Amino acid sequence: MLAEVSGREDRADRTRTELAQQTRVGEALVKGLVRAQLALALRLSLVVMIGLGGLPWLFAIAPSVGRVTVLGVNLPWLLLGVASFPFLIGVGWAYVRLAERNEQDFTDLVQRPER
Repeated sequence: MLAEVSGREDRADRTRTELAQQTRVGEALVKGLVRAQLALALRLSLVVMIGLGGLPWLFAIAPSVGRVTVLGVNLPWLLLGVASFPFLIGVGWAYVRLAERNEQDFTDLVQRPER
């Protein structure tokens, strides 16, 4: 029983050492984290590009939508000038949450005892 606990601690220490000494294993682990964070950033960038970049296309394809008024203000102004800010804040919040989850998964992987 005591040997199992010692073995788990040795494995976690070994992994931390590989990260600190930048061995091939440590480098592969860090590259995996960087790749996951990059993929997340690209996916959410695509959401923003479609969400905000698609609005001018919508107004060009359907000009009648661009002429709609809400409370005396044209819909394009409301969407691009007002609704875009909560949208961007929501995407930013989602990015932070998902990036923290990626980092937590990485930490769990590094500290996971050998099975």
